[in-house]
Amino acid sequence: MQPRQFHPDLWRQVDAQAGQVPQIYGQIDLKSAPERFTTEPSADGLGFGEMTADIMADAPLIEMMSAYTLMGDVVADAYAARMEDFGFRRLIEMLETACDKGVEAVTDAPPELAAFIADMARKPDWLDMDLIAEGARIERNQYAHLVPFAIRGAFLATFLNKYSALPMALTGSLSDKLAAKRVHETATFFTLTVMPGALERHGAAFKAAAMVRLMHSMVRFNVMRRQGVWDSAVYGVPIPQVDQMPAGQIGSFLIAFKALRQGRETFTPAERARIEIARYRCFLLGLPEPLLGDSPRAIARLMLARQATLRSAYDEETCGALVRGTMTTELSHDRTLLGRIDRELERSFSKAFFIRQFLQGDTARARRMGVAYGPRDRRLALVAAGRIFSQVRLYDALARAPGIRDMADRRLVSKLEALLARYGRAEFTSDGEAYKAAHG
Repeated sequence: MQPRQFHPDLWRQVDAQAGQVPQIYGQIDLKSAPERFTTEPSADGLGFGEMTADIMADAPLIEMMSAYTLMGDVVADAYAARMEDFGFRRLIEMLETACDKGVEAVTDAPPELAAFIADMARKPDWLDMDLIAEGARIERNQYAHLVPFAIRGAFLATFLNKYSALPMALTGSLSDKLAAKRVHETATFFTLTVMPGALERHGAAFKAAAMVRLMHSMVRFNVMRRQGVWDSAVYGVPIPQVDQMPAGQIGSFLIAFKALRQGRETFTPAERARIEIARYRCFLLGLPEPLLGDSPRAIARLMLARQATLRSAYDEETCGALVRGTMTTELSHDRTLLGRIDRELERSFSKAFFIRQFLQGDTARARRMGVAYGPRDRRLALVAAGRIFSQVRLYDALARAPGIRDMADRRLVSKLEALLARYGRAEFTSDGEAYKAAHG
């Protein structure tokens, strides 16, 4: 571990975890950097290597990444650790009741539950719920038309590194059935966040965020209490805070890089609204505010620093199995002609999205991972893209038309409600009895 020079308060938070939740952190050496953390720039730099040298020379930034690599979510973790007293199902029931009706509605609510809800309900200084609502309105178009075809490809991107992918493998998510469940849960959560009012205190997305946090904490608790499952000297903290960044911030990252490439250091009003809903979404998921940049350059540097300090490692047993399971699973069981066509278009478009956005167009690398992308896929992806982006452009135009905007938005909400019904009820749970032993 490099000297702790720049962030003494942050390092005190890291060290305090062992006393706050000893069931998880008591077995982890929080004084040493795990193997997964590197100060040698990673090969998985998202294709934006021009900033890497400058970022790696920023000692305070790299030290901050080192610290957050060793930090979990002690508020949710402390509640998950009460599994020993209440059991798996009771913890979930109490959290659901607290989200729906308030902690006071939970009989004999443990103090850890009250602290968990209070942490989520606090309002950061930068929060503007009107701006959040505008961001949700803008994003509904993407979630209605693009996301259903891109979600599989985006999900694949989380399996490119064995250090960050291992928790998913350990929880038994290698099978096609479980892969589909996790993709649908991810799609459900993010889609819920753009529904009207869903991010309010008693909204559906607030509750879903609480459930996602508890699920991650249950993973930490379960892998650390089972012998032979987790090697903390190699992998560090299970699902550390830095591993929350890609899923929550990839959209913001792409918006930020677009602005920088256009020579802009600020966001347009529409971009700002989209950035703010992403920031609040991540805040509810427990990401520390220092990891949530608010300018194009800050967002880009944070994401690239995370990527560069994650040691590059892809293995067939973990990453390959997750990629193949996710690629082959059926995300829709609609047997109508349109349903069958959509399944073919979605699979090919998701491959194209994954290869373009996360592999910098390297189809050979994709093939080695088990994602074959041939001429037929290219044709189908082009057909899908034509359909997707014609719809996106249409609704963008309708959103600017006085008198039609509200009607178009109601139509988007109806489309999203239908998608949520198709995705099914998300459980956001992690049953420790299904966990697998780690392989060497």
